[in-house]
Amino acid sequence: MEEETLVINLKNRDKAAFRQLVETYQVRVYNTVLSLVQHNEEAEDIAQEVFIEVYRSIEKFREDSTLSTWIYRIATTKSLETIRKKKTQKRFAFITSLLGKNDELIHQPADFEHPGVVAENKELAQNLFVAIKELPDNQRIAYTLVNVEGLSYQETAEAMNITKSSVESLIFRSKRNLKKSLKTYYEELDK
Repeated sequence: MEEETLVINLKNRDKAAFRQLVETYQVRVYNTVLSLVQHNEEAEDIAQEVFIEVYRSIEKFREDSTLSTWIYRIATTKSLETIRKKKTQKRFAFITSLLGKNDELIHQPADFEHPGVVAENKELAQNLFVAIKELPDNQRIAYTLVNVEGLSYQETAEAMNITKSSVESLIFRSKRNLKKSLKTYYEELDK
């Protein structure tokens, strides 16, 4: 089904169209969210929220970008909301532990492993994803969409609702920051 027909059917609340939408985009949405939040269960929950949001707000889709770009925008927004909420919870947990209610942080993140990474590259990938996680939000999103999900700079610009030159700048800065972050790791490997 062509995108235009799919969108029309979605706006008419056609269940078969929604099923096709989910089948077409579920892996990409999940992988994008997983790359950003770095937690499997959260990624599954957020991916479901993305499709619920698409279903609820398809009438708002103005078709000035592709459907996939609009879906990526929703996915990155929902991911950032979750990340920000977790940061707030971690700060609260840390403050609580300082006040003596708990002896440890409640929301300590587990080691992250992306399912698409080959076994021998897991250590390198874990270090890369840790470094990506430390990037500022816009750099992290741009880097993930371009380098992990394979979107073009133009598609990334549309998904992030910024200009293509802004994406180029974000990618440049993210790579520079990643090089700084990973420099120590590589220096340790050379010893």
